[in-house]
Amino acid sequence: MAFDLKKYLLNKPEAVEDFPFDPEVTVYKVRDKIFSLVRIENNETRINLKCDPTEAEQLRMVFDAVLPGYHMNKKHWNTVIINGSIPDSEVKRMIDNSYALIVKKLGKSAAQLLLK
Repeated sequence: MAFDLKKYLLNKPEAVEDFPFDPEVTVYKVRDKIFSLVRIENNETRINLKCDPTEAEQLRMVFDAVLPGYHMNKKHWNTVIINGSIPDSEVKRMIDNSYALIVKKLGKSAAQLLLK
């Protein structure tokens, strides 16, 4: 991966890092709503991202490194294995979409403010 994942996630407006489950799982939130979870295990980075259900299925068919969301609602979340098989631009797009889906659930005024 040619970009700094943590920096990219924290550069989202009002994004914060948290460890509510255990120190091995980094949770990224906006206004207390999770938009990403990151776990590094055995030198392998996995990131859970919210996704439109139809797109979630399509991404799983296109990329071997996209799986149903681990410990999440598998209809709405994907786990993405960061192993170089998915272009950085696509990983960023998936992150952006996850963030936008969560912000839109915060209400119209929050979405207008945070999705400029």
